[in-house]
Amino acid sequence: MAIVNVVDAVPPPRLPSGPDTRTWYERVLGWAVAAGPPVRLVTGVRFDVLELPADAGAGLLRRPGLATGPVALEGRRMRFLVAPGAADELEGLLDWLEWGGVALELTALGAGGGITAPVPPGREPGGDPRRAAVWLRPPGPGCEASLPALPGPGRGAGAGPGGSGGPDLVRLVAAAATECHRARLWRRTDQPLAFS
Repeated sequence: MAIVNVVDAVPPPRLPSGPDTRTWYERVLGWAVAAGPPVRLVTGVRFDVLELPADAGAGLLRRPGLATGPVALEGRRMRFLVAPGAADELEGLLDWLEWGGVALELTALGAGGGITAPVPPGREPGGDPRRAAVWLRPPGPGCEASLPALPGPGRGAGAGPGGSGGPDLVRLVAAAATECHRARLWRRTDQPLAFS
């Protein structure tokens, strides 16, 4: 009769598995999701997206005092979640801020659009991590209430819900346009982008 080592006979404990990506977005955040692969988050329902080059987005994230909502990165593009309807305002805001007609690589996705669902927080991306969509500033339940938006009637710039200083879409777009232009100029000089 062979002696069996009890340690070898007992399988290692299983780690609790969380919900898959689609389930996490639907059940935890309540967001509209389009089946994949890859799973896609539907824009224009709970949020819109400002999308810009990753180098410009990195500059935007380094700006002191600039409030943003959740931020995702996929490849060489960074995505900033903003309030629904903000995508429709981008062209007018850029014109008003005197950036109209300047090639900025700053776009917006709204109703009828979608983005690849980033890996939920705390999970490892599958495949090539340099190309995977990941959260830099992850969302949480109810985060839509504090997404950058245009100030409502009777509230000044930067006024959030209840009159507090919440994220302001005008300030975010102005800073994003500046960082897109700055990054484009740095790319033309073939020098690494320096941040002060």
